[in-house]
Amino acid sequence: MDISNYIDFTLLHATTTERDIIDFCYKAKENKFYAVCVNSAYVPLAKQLLENTNIKISSVIGFPLGATSTAAKIFEAKKAIDDGADEIEMVINIGLVKSKNYVSVLRDITDVKIAIGKTPLKVILEISELNKNEVIKASEICIDANADYIKTSTGFSKNGATLTVVKIIKKTVRNKIKIIAFDGINDYETALKYIDAGVERIGTILPIETTENSLQIRNTKIYRRYIETVQNSDYSMPIQQKKQILE
Repeated sequence: MDISNYIDFTLLHATTTERDIIDFCYKAKENKFYAVCVNSAYVPLAKQLLENTNIKISSVIGFPLGATSTAAKIFEAKKAIDDGADEIEMVINIGLVKSKNYVSVLRDITDVKIAIGKTPLKVILEISELNKNEVIKASEICIDANADYIKTSTGFSKNGATLTVVKIIKKTVRNKIKIIAFDGINDYETALKYIDAGVERIGTILPIETTENSLQIRNTKIYRRYIETVQNSDYSMPIQQKKQILE
């Protein structure tokens, strides 16, 4: 399976240079990823570098804390779109979630979504800072606010996506909103597990091997399992049972 079209290739370090962005966008084109995610200051450069490609440009706002005012988030989002951003990622106001001020959380996300119109809005929950009930409530608010995606993490907190929390989010939102798993997903097999769990996009800071090399590794593991099973079993094992091992 080629997962290139699932990948949001991400570069958000404070020390990122223009040379880094150039190399980063080259890798995105080389691997034909779905999107790149950059800080708003680098949106114009990314737009220039990715011209005549189908790669989307996503810009973060209110990043990485989510504690800026709604007006500031709206201004930053509109400026990013004017500069060439195709998608906007906003960090949810974590403090308001923990304060149970759900009306303000809803208003914050809704106002940004209204301001950017048809431009897709991704809301970052920062799941490492939320308990299960807070994740569920934040996910429900994102649905009510008409956000397009829920993203698990900024990459700036204690840890990133987990399959457990992704499954909780998926159970909560069902098919009403899409899910992006981010941070700590740096290999093909792990990415497949998240895709199987229902995520539509995978955010990563490293290019995930999506070519035949990954398939070769997988086939090698399957073949090794087959050999070990046959060696420990009767040679009269039915053909159908052998086929099942290889599936």
